[in-house]
Amino acid sequence: MGHVFTTQDAAHYEKWLADEKNRAILDLETRLMTSMLRPVCGESLLDVGCGTGESIKPYLGRGVNLTGIDPSPAMLEIARENLGHRVDFHRGYAEDLPFSDNAFNHVSLFLSLEFSNDPEEAVAEACRVAKDSVFIGILNKHSAYVSRLRLKRFIRPTIYDNARFFGIGEVRAMVFNRIGRVPFSWKTTLQFPGTPAGICYRIEVSDYLQKSPFGGFAGIKAIPVPRFQAMPITLKSRIEQNATSGNRVASCSEYHSRHAKTEEVNGGKSQ
Repeated sequence: MGHVFTTQDAAHYEKWLADEKNRAILDLETRLMTSMLRPVCGESLLDVGCGTGESIKPYLGRGVNLTGIDPSPAMLEIARENLGHRVDFHRGYAEDLPFSDNAFNHVSLFLSLEFSNDPEEAVAEACRVAKDSVFIGILNKHSAYVSRLRLKRFIRPTIYDNARFFGIGEVRAMVFNRIGRVPFSWKTTLQFPGTPAGICYRIEVSDYLQKSPFGGFAGIKAIPVPRFQAMPITLKSRIEQNATSGNRVASCSEYHSRHAKTEEVNGGKSQ
């Protein structure tokens, strides 16, 4: 991760979430995520850059094995307070995940790519540890919503002061550069720059508008090509006769040599 959230950042984020209007924004973002990323009971999900755990909450109580990783101790402390032992939390970086290949069915990067030191490496790592799908949620730099966020930087500090924004095409290029032209899909929400409410909120959840490439939040899903790990297999053979101590065991070449001589004696006929 590039920017690691401090205690002050974590407190600011919690304050931001306490606002009902901001909760509506988060709700639209997580709704889009859960419409695209649907782990079933018994499967596993890793949330990379989990923060305070808000992007994991929609999957609680579904029988999914949940894991979160984040480089910020302050954010993880809040996440553990909010979610307890229902999620297995780790401290670590998106560019160097401490998990084996194909360790999880699904991997999510929900608004965390913006803070990564090496975004393409973060995408590659997510694809490495995922077996079935990777979901990447970004704030779309080609949207009116992100333009509004950028203007706010000049007025007062925000949690996105250290963020780097991306477009859908840039994320697609990162995925294709690392794992090839795998199945790739996307949807967007937050089509309007203001806070969604009333009829605007109802319009936001329509399938038609989610096809727009200019929504403020873009949900991107990639399905990694299946990869296989070579595993040592113990070969078992049936032993016809055990050699006792002191007995010499004939080799295959000696056997064939004796067998050829026997055929010569018998006129070329096998006995």
